[in-house]
Formats: sequence, C-alpha cells, structure tokens
Amino acid sequence: MTYRREEHTMIPESDLEGVSVDTLAVRAGQIRTGQLEHSDAIFPTSSFVYGSAAQAAARFGGDEPGNIYSRFTNPTVQAFEARIAAMEGGERAVATASGMAAILSTCMALLQSGDHVVCSRGVFGTTNVLFQKYMARFGVETSFVALTDLDEWQQAIRPETKMLFIETPSNPLCEVADMAALAKLAHAADALFVVDNCFCTPVLQRPFEFGADIVIHSATKYLDGQGRCIGGVVVGPNRLMDEVYGFLRSAGPTLSPFNAWVFLKGLETLPIRMRAHCENALELATWLQQQVGVERVYYAGLKSHPQHELAASQQTGFGGVLSFTVTGGQDKAWAFIDATRMISITANLGDVKTTITHPGTTTHGRLSPDDKAHAGITDNLIRISVGIESIDDLKVDLKRGLAALSA
Repeated sequence: MTYRREEHTMIPESDLEGVSVDTLAVRAGQIRTGQLEHSDAIFPTSSFVYGSAAQAAARFGGDEPGNIYSRFTNPTVQAFEARIAAMEGGERAVATASGMAAILSTCMALLQSGDHVVCSRGVFGTTNVLFQKYMARFGVETSFVALTDLDEWQQAIRPETKMLFIETPSNPLCEVADMAALAKLAHAADALFVVDNCFCTPVLQRPFEFGADIVIHSATKYLDGQGRCIGGVVVGPNRLMDEVYGFLRSAGPTLSPFNAWVFLKGLETLPIRMRAHCENALELATWLQQQVGVERVYYAGLKSHPQHELAASQQTGFGGVLSFTVTGGQDKAWAFIDATRMISITANLGDVKTTITHPGTTTHGRLSPDDKAHAGITDNLIRISVGIESIDDLKVDLKRGLAALSA
C-alpha cells in the first residue's frame, strides 16, 4: 500500500494489481507522513505515545490498530514488509533481524516437539546446523535428502512430517528443485512447503506460483544488494504469518527501522541489479568452462546444467551465483582465491561487488565430513557471487587465480 498525493489518503492495494514486479519494487508499501516526503521515512523510535490511557489499552488489546512498540510495530518495517509481500505475491510478510532469524521464527512458530522436517542437503551450512542441531533439541527431527531426487523426498516423508524445506537454486552447487512436484508431495502429506528464494529474489522467481506455502529471504543478500545491513523476511498467508508474527512479538528477533529503510532503498533497484548480475554470471560461467584448470562449472544458465530446462521454466533469469571446481585440492582452491586482487574474499553474496569464497571452510565449514560429501561440498570447490563490475575486469582478476593453479 502507499499514499496518494493528498495527505494521509491511502491508495488501495487494488490500485497496484496487475503492475509488474519492477513497479512494485519502487512503489509498493510506501507510507507517507504529514510532510508528504517523496522518499520513505525512517521511524527510529522504540515506542509510540497514545492520546489517552484508553487508547493505549485498546492498542495493546488489539481492539484498535496502530503502533505500539518497535519490537513488533514500526512504520518503516511495515513498509518493507508490505513491499516484499507485494513483490512475492504473498498476503503478508514478517521482517526479522537476519535470514537465519527468519528461518528460526518460521520453525518456532509452526513446528512443535514430535514434528518431522524433510530438508534438502543443498542448503546454506548454517540452515543445516539449525535443523540438525538446534531444532533437534526441541524434539523436531530432520531428514536430509537430495534436492533433485523426488523419490528420495517421497520416501523420507512420514505421518509426522510437517514441513518440506528447500533452497532453489541451491547453495553453492546451483541445483534446481522442481517446486511444483515438491509442493504436490508436501500438500499430499498435509505438510508446509517452504522455499528459500534468496538466490533468485521475486524478480527472477516467484515460488507461490509453483505451490509454495512460505517464502523466506535473507534480505542481507540481494534485497539490500550493497552489503550494508543484516535482515530477513518471511512471506506467506495471513493464517501462517499470524503465528510467525506472534513468535516475533514475544521472542524479539526484530528488524531495526534503519535496516528496513536500507532494504526499501535496495528494493528500488533490485530488478535492474538482478538483470546485470545474471548477464555477468552467465558470461563468466561460459568463460570459466573453457579455462584450463577448471574441472566443472555449476550454473543453471549453462545448457550443460542437468536442470537447465527446469530452471528456465521456473525462473526469468539464472541468478548471480556460480560455483566451480579446480584441478587439485584445498591448497589449489585457496591459491586461486588468494591470487585474485579485486574480487572480495568474503562469504557474503548478492552484492554489487563480486565476492569469492571456499565453501568447505567458510559457509559450510561447520558440516561434518560426511555431510559435506553428501552435499557435494568438495575441497576444490569455489563459489563466486558475481557482481556488476565490468565483465572484462572480472576475467582479468580470475586469470590471476587460474595462473596460480599452475604455479
């Protein structure tokens, strides 16, 4: 929602029906104050005042809408939530302090002791740890399966299964899930189908259109796009988001107003950034395939990728993350990374600056050797989040890495 030019007059959400994601990224969710500011306002306040004790009681009791306390009601955060919900095509969003807080909030709100989760092995390493170690302490058991093996998913589902959880494309091997097929399996088992859409964003992929019940983002990545803030968001139907919101209100993994404002600014340029990321990543993946010392490139935009056609049917672009293996082991992978001079050695992704990391010792470093093997995280694997610099300059820098392989 947003406001018309007249002070305090709200544009109905129906006025934005049918507009493109590009327009929603700029216009959805804007809240204008009495100053009629053109840019989104920031509300850096911990609490809000009331006109009377009776109004305070009505707000706290839920009888009157309005802001109460920024742990769970803040206009800037609400604007971000409204915008990303509109872009994803979901009823409601709940913003959190980080991407992992978004996953935790979803699990704590919607799962209970005795429940079972089926999760792809191809997820961010910390997601694996959250399910395998910490949710297990609360009596929630998780089975990990291959993202692309539908038979394995089917066999893993039990009567007590309450959630199927995936990332697609996966981190870091860029495997692609058949979302419609997994949604069908989940719903046949009366389970929720949860999709981490961090790699694609709603610009490239809208999981609700393929049967997802909940979509999760680490807003830290592409939604911001410039490596400035930490945050997360959960999107879904009101009946489920009411539970997630209830957990957030009580437990407090809250997104700050300032970070929400940064994400609002990031969303405004998200469509053009994602197209630039995709263009650079495809050219770089194609180029890497031809280089001596590179064994294999993982990127769904390549026609050699086993799920290329599936990705093309679900996505409007193939994203900005790719991985590849080099000839040799960890020593060669580290030598390649260390030889670069411009590309940032950091585990973050989704930035306008290209980043490079060694998943086996960073993002997935806490996994056991067996879990790494099952997830395809080898010692010679390198992940690149391709930024929007000149592609020629990126190739020059990566040639330094290639030269180090033969040193």
